[in-house]
Amino acid sequence: MKFAPKTLTPYVSARHYFGSEQRRHREIAKLSLVQLAGIVNSSKSNLARIETAELMPPPELPSALDAAFGTGEHFHGLYQLAKREAHPDQYRRFMDFEAQAEVIENYEPQVVPGPLQTPEYARALLRCQEDLAEEQVEERVNARISRQERQHGDNPPLRWAIIDESVLRRRISSAKCMRNQLASLLEQADTRDSKVQVMPFNAGGHSLMSGALTLLTLPNGSTVAYEEGIEVGHLYEDPQRVKKWRRQYEVLRANALSVADTVKLIRTAMEDYTSCDTPPS
Repeated sequence: MKFAPKTLTPYVSARHYFGSEQRRHREIAKLSLVQLAGIVNSSKSNLARIETAELMPPPELPSALDAAFGTGEHFHGLYQLAKREAHPDQYRRFMDFEAQAEVIENYEPQVVPGPLQTPEYARALLRCQEDLAEEQVEERVNARISRQERQHGDNPPLRWAIIDESVLRRRISSAKCMRNQLASLLEQADTRDSKVQVMPFNAGGHSLMSGALTLLTLPNGSTVAYEEGIEVGHLYEDPQRVKKWRRQYEVLRANALSVADTVKLIRTAMEDYTSCDTPPS
């Protein structure tokens, strides 16, 4: 029986359109999935699932497709739209602002901030959500890691992260996973474009303990705030509401460890994980 490729639905979403464009250009180039997989360093099965929109393209694929097909930044542009679809609707406007922001400041009480996570750490966190299938986990990992692209570009934003000490102490997956994550955090703790501070246990209570907060300073000088709880988040654009969150963040920054002391604490936590290599039960 002759193989019949699955019918595509390109206009359902940006992700479907990305897949249909991949197939269209592949067929124009007279390449099989196996041949294209060899060119872009992927697998036949993954490319097939991307064409049918069953799998979110990984961050490195768009540029590889553009190079393979000579399409400039065609797939890069499609990916910028498609990757937003891996996030719930309430995040999309926030992500639009984040993509423009010149300064990104956030506080996380429980986990490493998404844009600072390693793929392994992000994957382990997402697997804690029992309602996510493995392919959904991979989609969200790819989408989360893609948010780090700006930090490695020509004009990165200033990123300032304050994390609770529990973030360093709460073991996610293996000790090796935590060491790698903390090593990555250490590299970003004190650079020209990235600063990290820890809110220590001995600082006591504060007004932001119950949720995460992100402040985005936009090119026009305005700031928006995004408060995130367990299930939902809320985006604040009104200047007076944002002012309240700004004030609380500045108090937090003043009471957190200095960047230098944060670096020392991260190194201490890494040493603790080095002596604790037994997988969690």
